[in-house]
Amino acid sequence: MSTNEKIRAFYAALFHAYGPQGWWPAETPFEVVVGAILTQNTNWKNVERAIANLKREGLLAAAALAAVGESRLAEVIRPAGYYRIKARRLKNFIRMLAGEFGGDLGALFGLPTAALREKVLGVTGIGPETADSIVLYAAGRPVFVVDAYTARIFYRHGMAEGEAAYEDLQSLIAGAIEDDVDMFKEYHALLVAVGKRHCKKKAPECTGCPLEKYLEDGQPVSETW
Repeated sequence: MSTNEKIRAFYAALFHAYGPQGWWPAETPFEVVVGAILTQNTNWKNVERAIANLKREGLLAAAALAAVGESRLAEVIRPAGYYRIKARRLKNFIRMLAGEFGGDLGALFGLPTAALREKVLGVTGIGPETADSIVLYAAGRPVFVVDAYTARIFYRHGMAEGEAAYEDLQSLIAGAIEDDVDMFKEYHALLVAVGKRHCKKKAPECTGCPLEKYLEDGQPVSETW
């Protein structure tokens, strides 16, 4: 089985095992943007608490975030962890949005996909995974999101090198499946699901994993990831 065939087979096996994931959970595209920044280096439960705080304080809007002080914002999002750093990153994004697009998220999302990704990546503190989460889940553009689960799973199945760059993994996956926003969303979420349940960092639990049958050429080890 070729790598491309395996990538497509992974999706089919995971979808059959887990079904639709319904990710990203948010009421608006702007909430997705905020959540993508807040979820760096923390779990989603903590992000949910921080977003609930923002909603309660009336701060889940571009104009409100532009007006609030950075110190106050940091206290509101404290449950997300690294709250001072994340408050600064949220402010950086809002400054870009206000300064270049009049605070209009729709205007930002009106950019062509490559230009949109470049613009978001240009915000200090936003890396490729966060930027692509915004571009895919908030703007609805077909850009595949790569995370640590993706890298770990593909490495252990012998489909990527241990030091594979973000862009290499992204190109590998995008080149094997159709250019479809919904599929990109679902596949990313499914890889996260199997990573949490089976392809764990220190002790992979391959028995019962939907991808277990594809391990013949894999490396089910824990040291690298």
